[in-house]
Amino acid sequence: MNFEELKDYLDFKADQYNNPNFIESDPIQIPHRYKVKEDIEISGFLASTIAWGNRKMIINSATKMMDAMGNNPYDFVMNATNNQIDSIDNIVHRTFNSEDFRYFIKSLRNIYENHGGLENVFAANNSINLQNRISAFKQIFFEIDHPLRTTKHISDPLKGSSSKRINMFLRWVSRNDGKGVDFGIWKSVSPSELSCPLDVHSGNVARALGILNRKQNDQKALMELDLALRKFDPTDPVKYDFALFGLGVFEGIK
Repeated sequence: MNFEELKDYLDFKADQYNNPNFIESDPIQIPHRYKVKEDIEISGFLASTIAWGNRKMIINSATKMMDAMGNNPYDFVMNATNNQIDSIDNIVHRTFNSEDFRYFIKSLRNIYENHGGLENVFAANNSINLQNRISAFKQIFFEIDHPLRTTKHISDPLKGSSSKRINMFLRWVSRNDGKGVDFGIWKSVSPSELSCPLDVHSGNVARALGILNRKQNDQKALMELDLALRKFDPTDPVKYDFALFGLGVFEGIK
């Protein structure tokens, strides 16, 4: 396919999968259970943090986290007693466990109490590249006493990671195309800044289509993919995540 044919194909596939039916089998269903901005962003952040592996397992594990917070994530983050937080011991998703979850709650409280909330952390550094802002966010997230093991659950683009999960979270909260999947509740991050959540599915499809050459799904591959997708749509390049992911997961392209 030439450039125009490939763009038309990706636009068609993005439209095909970017609709409310996508929510039913995707972890984005977790924040879609809420209406209040803080509930959406906290539940979305937690669900995206564990978004690797089988999607049904991700949804089940994220549901357990919401249950542990009484299905009122913002209220729990801000008002739970130390005893309530420390009593959480039934959260396990692959390498993410209750110790990690308890710290995430405490760190989120610190962010809302001392940094103006999750969105404000990213807005405070909006003069620099979004991937650098992700790295700065990680520093803030771990500025209070924390278990060393937990740091692996927030990726750092400046250390070579594609940061798939946090890029996915940023897509959820920053895009609003009126199609009912992404929320667009953040105004401090422009859709034009977003990067594709690069995983095994989107990476393999991008390589099959000839828009990604690098073999590893790392930060260098993300930069290569970003450059290609921005040529198709510089204002909303990450909409093609729906096309790449859908072609990989639902159509089996490898």
